[in-house]
This record gives sequence, C-alpha cells and structure tokens, in this order.
Amino acid sequence: MAKKSHGLNSGKSLKQKRARFRWSSERYTKRMLDLKRRSDPLEGASQAKGLVLEKIEIEAKQPNSAMRKAVRVQLIKNGRQVTAFAPGDGAIKMIDEHDEVIIECIGGNKGRAKGDIPGVRWQVIKVNDQSLRALLAGRIEKARK
Repeated sequence: MAKKSHGLNSGKSLKQKRARFRWSSERYTKRMLDLKRRSDPLEGASQAKGLVLEKIEIEAKQPNSAMRKAVRVQLIKNGRQVTAFAPGDGAIKMIDEHDEVIIECIGGNKGRAKGDIPGVRWQVIKVNDQSLRALLAGRIEKARK
C-alpha cells in the first residue's frame, strides 16, 4: 500500500484514497447501495398490515428452554411472508388464522432478531384494528369478523 500523501498539493489524492477506503465500512456500503430498503419486507415502513396464515411455535435459543408463540403473516403490500412474534401471556389465543394484523419491528440490534427468538424480526401490535395489548388487559373484546 502506498504511503499517505503530504504537502501542499496532496488534497486530491487524499480525497480519492478516503473515498476508496470508505467502501470497507459495512455501514457505508449498506447505506450507499440502499441494501436495507431492498431486503426489508416492509420496504422501509415502520409498520405493515398482513393476513395470518398459521400459528407456529419457535424454540428459544440456549440456555433458555421455551416455545415462543408466533404467527406466519403474509404482507398485503407485496405478498411476502414473515414470522411475527405474539408478545404477552395468552396473546396467541387472541389471534386466529385469516385475521388481519399490523406488525412492527421487534427492536433488536441493527434491525435483527431480539432476545432468544431466532430469526424473528417482527411483532404483532394490532389484531383486526384492535390493540393486542388492550385485548390482553381485557379493556376491549375481540371484534367479530
């Protein structure tokens, strides 16, 4: 590798070198090539609406031992299928197949999965336009659809 340029007329070569080496940064590359939005099933949106295809149980990662309740959701906007976690005690009982749900990011590191749930990046926040949290607290009853 060539040494760094010094002197009065070295600005151009320093600038070109910096531009070349910025591509070794993962964050820079991801931002410049717009990779987050391209690979993101929600296409950059914070929330998305979808239909529940099936209820599933996911085994927690070591050292925990539990079956985390989740649902497979087909997004309305682009037809992609994602797995969404159902947060709360008994939340899976409030969600039925073919219900319309709204999902959002689960809030893990760098948009990845959170905690001991492998590969799940989304969570359910509404079921048939009713808050899942309010349903669990018993403040409202589930709407008939």
